[in-house]
Amino acid sequence: MLLWALVTVPLLGGALLTVTGPRLDRASAGIGVLFGVAVLALAVPVAVVRPAVDAPLLVGIRAGLAVDGLSALMVVTVAVVTLAVLVFAAGESDLRTARFVGFVLLFAGAMLVTVTATTLVVLLMAWEVMGATSWVLIGYRWREPASVDAAHTALLTTRLADLGLYVAAGAALAGGVGSLALAELPAASGPWLHVVTAGVVLAALGKSAQLPFSFWLSGAMRGPSPVSALLHSATMVAAGAYLLLRLVPLLERSGWASPMVAWVGAATAVLLGLVAVAQTDLKQLLAASTCAQIGFMVLAAGSGAVAGGAVQLVAHAATKSLLFLAAGAWLVALGTKQLDGLRGAARRFPLVGVAFTIGAASLAGLPPLSLWVGKDAVLAAALEQSVVLYAVGLLAAAVSAVYSAKAVWFVWQPSTEIVAGGSPPVEQEPVGAVSGAFAPPLVVLAVLATVLGVLPLVLSGALAVAPAPQVWELVVSASIAVVAVLSTWRSASRLPSSRSLVGWLGMGRAAHAVVVRPVLVLAAALARFDDRVLDRAVDGAGRATVAVARSLDRRGELSVDGAVRAVAAGTRRLGRLARRPQTGQVHQYYAQAVVALMVLAVLVIVVG
Repeated sequence: MLLWALVTVPLLGGALLTVTGPRLDRASAGIGVLFGVAVLALAVPVAVVRPAVDAPLLVGIRAGLAVDGLSALMVVTVAVVTLAVLVFAAGESDLRTARFVGFVLLFAGAMLVTVTATTLVVLLMAWEVMGATSWVLIGYRWREPASVDAAHTALLTTRLADLGLYVAAGAALAGGVGSLALAELPAASGPWLHVVTAGVVLAALGKSAQLPFSFWLSGAMRGPSPVSALLHSATMVAAGAYLLLRLVPLLERSGWASPMVAWVGAATAVLLGLVAVAQTDLKQLLAASTCAQIGFMVLAAGSGAVAGGAVQLVAHAATKSLLFLAAGAWLVALGTKQLDGLRGAARRFPLVGVAFTIGAASLAGLPPLSLWVGKDAVLAAALEQSVVLYAVGLLAAAVSAVYSAKAVWFVWQPSTEIVAGGSPPVEQEPVGAVSGAFAPPLVVLAVLATVLGVLPLVLSGALAVAPAPQVWELVVSASIAVVAVLSTWRSASRLPSSRSLVGWLGMGRAAHAVVVRPVLVLAAALARFDDRVLDRAVDGAGRATVAVARSLDRRGELSVDGAVRAVAAGTRRLGRLARRPQTGQVHQYYAQAVVALMVLAVLVIVVG
C-alpha cells in the first residue's frame, strides 16, 4: 500500500489542482508544499521497506512497481527535489498558481512511476505523462513566443527519440518477451535483442539530452528556474541515464551497446563541458553542464558501474538543483542571468552566494564534496574498460572545474567592475530582494551537496561501489580539479570561446531546420486543412441537414399529420360502432351470437 500511495498522492493532488484551476490559486502554494511533504514522508519508508506491488493489466502483462537499491535512491531524491522546488516556487508570485503546482505534482508522480516501473508498458505510460507535463512546464509562460517555441522543440526532439521505446516494446514481444518485464528484456531472442537495445538506447539518449540530442536543453532554459531545477537535475533529464543504469544487463548482452553508450557519454561530457565554458548566460552554462554531468552517468552505464552511476546521479541532483535555484533567486532579485550582470550578486545576497559556491565547488569535483567521489567511482569503471576512455573522462572532469570556477568568479567580483559606462542587462523586472521562501531549499540542498560525497564510502550491499576508486585516482582527480579552478580564477574573464560553442555546436539550428520547423509547418498546414476543408465540410453537412429537415417539416408535415389524424378519426369511429351493440338487452346478445355462429359455420364449410 505504501508504494501505491507514493505514486497516487502526487498524481491525485496534481489532477485536483489542474482541474480546479484559478479557484485554488491563492492556496496552491501551501497545498503544493503539503503534498510535497506527504510525498517525502512516503518516500522514506518506501526506500527502507522496498515493497513490490503489481496488478493485472493486459493478457500476460502485469502493471508492476517495485523498489530496489537503485530505485530507493531515486524515489527519495525525486521527493526531496520536488519539495525543494515547491517551497522555492512559493517565493515567486507568478508561480503561485494551481496550474503550475498541479503540473509539478503530476510530473513528480509520473517520475516516481518511471523509476519504480517493472514492465515496459507501465514505463511507457509514465514516460508519456512525464514528457507531456514537461512540455507544459517549459512553456508555462505561454504568452512569450520564445518559451512556447522552446517547449515545442523539447517535446518534438524527445518525442522523436521516445519512439525507440515503442519499437523496443514491439521487438520484445516479437522476441518472445511476452510479459514485457524490464528484467526479462535481455532474454529477447535472435536479432530482436538488438532492436530492443537500440530502441532503449535511442529513447534514453534523447531524454537525457546526450549527443546528438543535447540542443533541446538549451531552449528549455526559457522555462522558470524552478522548472529547470526540477526537470534538469534529478528527474526528466536523469530519467534516460537511470533507464540505462537499470538495463545494464541488456546493454552488455547486446555486445555493441555498452561501449557505444560509454563513448557517447564521454564525448558529451567533454564537448558539452566546453559549450558550458563558452557561455555568458548563467542558465545556459548550467544547462550545458547538465548535459556534461549526465554524460558521466551514461558513461557509468556503458562501463557497467551501476552503483557509481547512481552515486553520481544523486549527488548531481542535489548540486544542480541548488545551482538552478540560486540562479533563479538572482534572476528574480536582479532581473538578469547574464554573467556580466551578475557581478557582485554573491556579495549583495551572501546566503545565495555561499550556497551557489558550495554547489559550484561540488560540480567542479573539489574534495570532499559530493561529485568528487561520484565522478571517480564512474572513472574507476571506465579505467577497467579502456585507458583512453579514462583519460577522456579525466579531461571532462577538468573542463567541469573550469566552467564551475568561471561562474563563481563572476558572481563574487565587485559589482563596480561590470563595464565602464555600462549597466547590467535586465531581462525581467527586478524586485531587488531575495524572498525568505528561497532560503530553506537552498540551505538543505547545500548541505546535501556537501555531505553526499561520503555516500559511496558508507554504502554496503547491492549498492556498494565496485570497482571502488583507488587512493591515487582520488588524488589525481582532486589535483586536476584544484589546478583547473586556480587557473580559471586567474583568467576567467579571458577564457577563449567560439561562436560554435556559444551556439551549442550548431545542433539547435540544424535540428530546428530538419525536425522542428518541418513538423510545425506540417502541423500548421494540417490545421489550415482542418479549418478550411474538414471543418467547412462538417459545417456544410450540418447546414444541409438542417435545410432538408426544415423542407420536410414544411412539405411533409401536412400529409403525415393528416394521415395520423385520419387514423385517429377512423379509430374513434370504429370505437363508436363497437359500442352500439352494447345495449344491455339479452335478446340482442343472443341475436349477435347466432349471427357470429352462422358466420363461423359458413367459414368452416368454405374452408373445409
